[in-house]
Amino acid sequence: MKHPLDRPELTPLWQAFHTRLSAGQQVTRVRTGPLDEAARSALADLLGLDRLPGPQPTVALARLDEALLDSCGEDTRSVVATIVGPLGDRAADRASDTADRAALWEWLATHPVVLAQPALGVWVAAVRRSGLIGGSVPATRRALGDALGVLAGLPACGEPLPVFATRILDDSHALDDGTRLSSLVLRALSALYGVPAPETAADRRALWSRAGLADDALSTTVLTAGMHPTGRGPVAHCLAAFSAAGHATHLTLAQLRDPGELHFPRTTVHITENPSIPALALQRFGSACPPLVCTSGWPNSAVVLLLDRLTEAGAPLRYHGDFDGEGLRIAAHVLARSTATLWRMSAADFLAAHLRAPSGPPAGRITDAPWDAGLAPALAARGTAVLEEHVAEELLTDLAGLCADRQTGSTQGLPASNSR
Repeated sequence: MKHPLDRPELTPLWQAFHTRLSAGQQVTRVRTGPLDEAARSALADLLGLDRLPGPQPTVALARLDEALLDSCGEDTRSVVATIVGPLGDRAADRASDTADRAALWEWLATHPVVLAQPALGVWVAAVRRSGLIGGSVPATRRALGDALGVLAGLPACGEPLPVFATRILDDSHALDDGTRLSSLVLRALSALYGVPAPETAADRRALWSRAGLADDALSTTVLTAGMHPTGRGPVAHCLAAFSAAGHATHLTLAQLRDPGELHFPRTTVHITENPSIPALALQRFGSACPPLVCTSGWPNSAVVLLLDRLTEAGAPLRYHGDFDGEGLRIAAHVLARSTATLWRMSAADFLAAHLRAPSGPPAGRITDAPWDAGLAPALAARGTAVLEEHVAEELLTDLAGLCADRQTGSTQGLPASNSR
């Protein structure tokens, strides 16, 4: 039923009070207008005035409440809500929106994928600067959740992008070129790898490939040494034969995808960033060299697939890399994508090595090391890197202990600590 005071000549009054009362702030008087003569006459009748108000009168809330209670037994808020609509609380809405935004950005900054790879902090800051997607917190959180799910699955094992998108997102087109989600993920990958954001289709394809998507199955390889698997498949035979001869082996992605019968022992496998360490290990230990995998920088899809196979076999993994900005990011990436733990990669290890090799190359852009809060500050304070070659003797000494273990038939690796 229409309210008896819902008349056209009083509409400007009700709308003015609705706007002010919905602000969520204290209201004592409201200015309305401009009013025509009919509206001014209706307002004078309502308030019991002895003359017409001006065209833009200021009306006291208490005076209007009194008049309305006398005429219809309701106060201003009740009448306005009935005629115009429910009153809002814009101040509370703004506070709630601010809290929702703060919670969104806190969730993003503390997400396990971001904490595991601090280099993504640059991406987090850029996403926050760009604001909400469609002005919506829920829509932004959904999009970022999808992006983080994609990042958690990278680097991939060389599968085509649509296949990967189907596996992760149940939508083969979710990462098609030009989609908002593909843009979000590619910006994250450029921050992770420390490269410029891709500008062309070729740049985007190259970045996807670097993340292990649509890699060439023959040219994508992983360097290994000292591997002694069992099985009747060709990969097992080749690895065992080359290891027995004291040689390294490059396994292709294709070979790892279809290795035939292949069984890795549950022996500790040490992972290095640089090929020089396996080369020195083979030179020193020959056919007794312990199992080694080299990422040759950022791990490609062949490296990831091999580490997955070793994990499935129950082989403990230990990782060592360069003490520089890039090395810390690669180490964090390996830890996030595999079951590896650290091998001589603590702040104490860096400081001890830096004393022996203080004049290394510049450390470059440094991001936090999630496994040791003191490592990045120590590296930044000294400003120069300690590369794997600088600590080769310490690494080879550790590996020599494993050679002795193998010679006595032991399959135990080094203790699972950050310093060994």
